[in-house]
Amino acid sequence: MTVTFRPITEALSSESIDLLIESALAEDVGAGDVTTQAVIPMDMTCRGKIVCKQDGVIAGLSIAQRVFQRVDERIQFDPKTKDGEKVQADQIVARLFGPARGMMTAERVGLNFLQHLSGIATMTAKYVKAVDGTKAKILDTRKTTPGLRAIEKYATRMGGAVNHRMGLYDAVLIKDTHLALVGGITPALRAGRKAYPEMEIHVEVSNLQELEQALADKASHILLDNFSCGQVREAMQLIRGRATVEVSGGVQVTNARAYALAGADYISVGALTHSAVALDFSMKVTRY
Repeated sequence: MTVTFRPITEALSSESIDLLIESALAEDVGAGDVTTQAVIPMDMTCRGKIVCKQDGVIAGLSIAQRVFQRVDERIQFDPKTKDGEKVQADQIVARLFGPARGMMTAERVGLNFLQHLSGIATMTAKYVKAVDGTKAKILDTRKTTPGLRAIEKYATRMGGAVNHRMGLYDAVLIKDTHLALVGGITPALRAGRKAYPEMEIHVEVSNLQELEQALADKASHILLDNFSCGQVREAMQLIRGRATVEVSGGVQVTNARAYALAGADYISVGALTHSAVALDFSMKVTRY
């Protein structure tokens, strides 16, 4: 029996998002936005627009909205697109209206969430497009910013990826470090199955010899770590449909399709979250 990843589709928890926002605001605002308090009259209102300055994929717009409204609930935030949609350079993604002080104070934190998550979604979409038309699915990894995993994995979903493990608790993944400590694939698989008989068990292999052992032990999901495309094709000849195959290590947008065509069911890419470049946004305001 082969393993399939169960896509995670639930909405982000409002409680966890509020905790992240409060932490970010505390970091940025501290005891108060002294510039805004000094320069902007308390009763001033303004209109604003958030503009995306590059082509990309939106993620985090709803979080940005929550930032502005946590700072001042009177701020009206009118989204002009939604998470998961493609946008073009100079496109307006939201319009705002309300107290000028609140809008100024919320601007940087709101845009920081939006640019970071949209950058992840945009990079993910490039990988997804690269394997379009093949059976391969793009997976994210646990190489996330500490404390931001839930929203970063949300962003990869908006880009079209399938979430890998959310943490160490939701699947058994036997890696090379585990194998080095317990004496190889056979004892590791045996221990994993005994401890968690109902849980998915994945095993990482670094060469064809380890692959043959994993197949002999009837591993249902095998991760080919740092295999070249040619080695993946050779591995697929050995596997012959007996296990679900994941490829990891050395995968870039330029070679992702080659790995997919070599036979991989899944391609996991740490760069989606650890190396994505932020998408550029700016907020423009006018007095009202």
